[in-house]
Amino acid sequence: MNESRLAQLFKFLEDDPNDAFTLYAIATEYRKENPQKALEYYEKLLNEHENYVGTYYHAAKLYEELGQNDVAEQTYKKGMLISRREGNMHAFSELQQAYNKMMGLDYEDD
Repeated sequence: MNESRLAQLFKFLEDDPNDAFTLYAIATEYRKENPQKALEYYEKLLNEHENYVGTYYHAAKLYEELGQNDVAEQTYKKGMLISRREGNMHAFSELQQAYNKMMGLDYEDD
């Protein structure tokens, strides 16, 4: 975790507390060393910035890693719904692949 980058991000957040990208960047900084803290920021994004499509994949993956597969499944599904609605088919495709893999529906490796 890069402390100076994190400090800079918190400064940005102070200037604009509702900036989805800054919240996302903070979650990403916390991702490896403090997954619970990362999850707090991902959940804030999911609740307050529903259309910020980039959150869904990373939040769902983290839920998976933390053994919360039911929540991961719901997060993937909602992300697919939102990304399709937003016309972001690249994000939709990534979410669908990750969802299928988690659900054991990943047939590409066969």
